[in-house]
Amino acid sequence: MKRSEVNSIITGVEKFFAKHQFMLPEWASWSPEAWKGTYDKCFEIIDNKLGWDITDFGNGNFKKQGLSLFTIRNGNYDKKDKMYCEKIMVADEEQETPLHFHWNKTEDIINRGGGNLAMELYMATSDDKLSKEPVNVSIDGVVLTVKAGVPLILKPGQSICLKPRVYHRFYGEKGKGLVLIGEVSLVNDDANDNRFYDKIGRFPEIIEDVKPVHLLVNDYAKYQ
Repeated sequence: MKRSEVNSIITGVEKFFAKHQFMLPEWASWSPEAWKGTYDKCFEIIDNKLGWDITDFGNGNFKKQGLSLFTIRNGNYDKKDKMYCEKIMVADEEQETPLHFHWNKTEDIINRGGGNLAMELYMATSDDKLSKEPVNVSIDGVVLTVKAGVPLILKPGQSICLKPRVYHRFYGEKGKGLVLIGEVSLVNDDANDNRFYDKIGRFPEIIEDVKPVHLLVNDYAKYQ
């Protein structure tokens, strides 16, 4: 992805957050220069990858397959300091987050507002393929059985609990607009806990055609 595209996406997401009165920490709006030499006081943010995360999953078409994320809080399995994570995300209509499961993480995915969130689910087989068996899930504490791969629609205010080894892909429902998506989960570990069904690039390579407006989580090291 080009840095200019990333900058434009972040600017749009900030406006969407403001529209829904979802406020971010003060450091979310820091300039790159403001991050220089901050590790001693900001190590939790930097080490646990809090902040902006814009990805096209390596396919080069963000509008088709992509996600805008901001990790608000996250812990560390090794340090055993915080064993939880919270994110806020934005998905456009038919903008896919590809099929994946987590080895360890249980998570609640919440439609915080905007459009409807479509989610397709599969249980993983013992060899990590897609099972055709129905999936039992909890929607706001109510157990529901859904057919494998059939879109489940989460309206604003609804949430779903996803346990480890439940494959899921999600996207904004066509015709309903951008979706504000929350996540509350166990510690997030993108390096070790994600199992994508197809090979993807979780973090994009950035072409630096302009200067960053805000840093992404993988940019922090360059400014320390």
